[in-house]
Amino acid sequence: MSATRTPPSGATRRPPGRPSRTGGRTWYQRFRDGDLTYRRGSPVKRMRMMSLVLVFITVLSLLRLIQVQIIDTGALAQRAESARLATTPLMGQRGTIYDINGMPLAQSVDAYNLAVDQTLVEDPSALAAELAPILESPEPEIEKSLVGDARFAYVQRFVTPEQASAVRDLEEPALGFEQTLRREYPGGDLAANVIGYVGVDGHGLAGVEISQEDTLAGVDGLRTVEVADGKLIPTATDELVSPQPGESLRLTLDQDLQYLAQDAISRQVAASRAESGTVIVMEVKTGRILAMASVPTVDANDPAAGKPEDLQNRAVVEAFEPGSTSKIMTMAAVINEGKADPLTHFTVKDSIDRGTRTFRDHDPHPTYEMTLAGILAKSSNTGSIEAAELIGEEKFYEYLRRFGVGDPTGAGFPGEASGYVPPTSEWTDSTFPTLAFGQGLSVSALQITSIFQTIANDGVRIQPHIVESTIDPDGEETPAEPAAATKVVEPETAEAVLKMMEGVVSPEGTANNAAIPGYRVGGKTGTANRIDDSCGCYRDYTASFIGVAPADDPELVAAVIVQDPKGTYMGSSNGAPVFKEVMTAALISLGIPPTNDDEPLLPIFVGEQPGNPSS
Repeated sequence: MSATRTPPSGATRRPPGRPSRTGGRTWYQRFRDGDLTYRRGSPVKRMRMMSLVLVFITVLSLLRLIQVQIIDTGALAQRAESARLATTPLMGQRGTIYDINGMPLAQSVDAYNLAVDQTLVEDPSALAAELAPILESPEPEIEKSLVGDARFAYVQRFVTPEQASAVRDLEEPALGFEQTLRREYPGGDLAANVIGYVGVDGHGLAGVEISQEDTLAGVDGLRTVEVADGKLIPTATDELVSPQPGESLRLTLDQDLQYLAQDAISRQVAASRAESGTVIVMEVKTGRILAMASVPTVDANDPAAGKPEDLQNRAVVEAFEPGSTSKIMTMAAVINEGKADPLTHFTVKDSIDRGTRTFRDHDPHPTYEMTLAGILAKSSNTGSIEAAELIGEEKFYEYLRRFGVGDPTGAGFPGEASGYVPPTSEWTDSTFPTLAFGQGLSVSALQITSIFQTIANDGVRIQPHIVESTIDPDGEETPAEPAAATKVVEPETAEAVLKMMEGVVSPEGTANNAAIPGYRVGGKTGTANRIDDSCGCYRDYTASFIGVAPADDPELVAAVIVQDPKGTYMGSSNGAPVFKEVMTAALISLGIPPTNDDEPLLPIFVGEQPGNPSS
């Protein structure tokens, strides 16, 4: 009987007939003893695998080649070309603004924008020191624009051709130029508030420059070229979209008369230490504005240097209570309604009570027996109230509106004030008498000038305007549309009021210092309390004089407004002298002959004989 062998605990029993290939040794022991051998794989399988990989790569390459050469060839070519394209904007030249005689008031001239590649500037301080005297700019500001990592930055805009030439002489590779146009105003501050100015983009920001933007503005163009290494490729793309120039304007302004008006009102404002002043000269029969001066003003070439309030055109945006100049509307309404004529008698007291208020004339006086003409000549507030009461509140309000109070003139100026007269539904017991002598309503300087133009033009208002014609790029001139005409009062009414206005300028009137030797002159003074917006109360004065010449055949109307004069604040002392100076120059400049009519003036007091002419 044979013994049975039991394997040790933990040993694995191997099936019979299968000898151990390792002999119980680990792979490391076998490797050490040299018993491990490398079994080589099948060469056929490896070849098949390599072939599949090569085929896959070839197919991918072929597909990419088809995409590049056939499918995306246009897009890729365009992308490559775009990388070489350089596009330069070409500014369309803005139209020139001329005065009535063809003298340029605003024009566009060649200029350059100086730019820098800040990454190429080696010594900003040294370069700024070289540029400062050429550009006439502070050295620290220039140096600031040169420092940084921007590949394109502006150093200074609107460099003149002379300055650009001097900069090029420096041969600084970091600097470059962009061609542009610069708006130039040869007169500097002359009519600056009227003409306005443009922004850095060349578009109008104020005055005629913005109101006529669609006419003046040109259409920008483009030039596209191909470059390589910063140089033009002569035979490559060179596409040009030519810029289109804008149309030019011929204004009704007379440059010489504008200068004289601006100088005269500037001296008066300085002499009276006033806040501001305005002068307007207008043709009676056409509504053309020959001069429109406001001071203080700004240099249109550098508007940013001026005060914000001085950038506006005070003649149209500033509304004020007209005071006694408004009395011509009162007189016209009463006469046109047939309730009185220039010789109608009135008992005029020093003061009268209406409602809860007492109204007084400027200077105390005994009770007068006066004509309606005398009430205007002496500028009586109480007499004007009595006259207005002849037609009543509703009819009086109707005439104020017919004369244009509360509506813009339609002259086309930006920001034009409408003026204001309260509707009768808002009137108190003192509104009517207050309106009768020119307080409690507001007008602009252009509105009150238009009211006097209406009286001087047989009662027909001609819409004020400043654009005489447009001139296309070929030089063909097209007149502006005819100004609108509106009948306000009857010719006989206007003639009567104009005759009454001559008494104002007579030796017995309130503005004998407005008389012009050799000419008949009619006008009206105004001294009104001025609204102070800070308190909503009356404070200081508006002094004015508006007149017409020659009164027997009116050609011109001129208005002078002085805001807040110090010391003597009357319209006769602040407005009349400026009127006389400006109107005299205008009459002579336009060749308007002197008056040869010695028709006597209307009597001021009842029982007086007709007086002598004032001039």
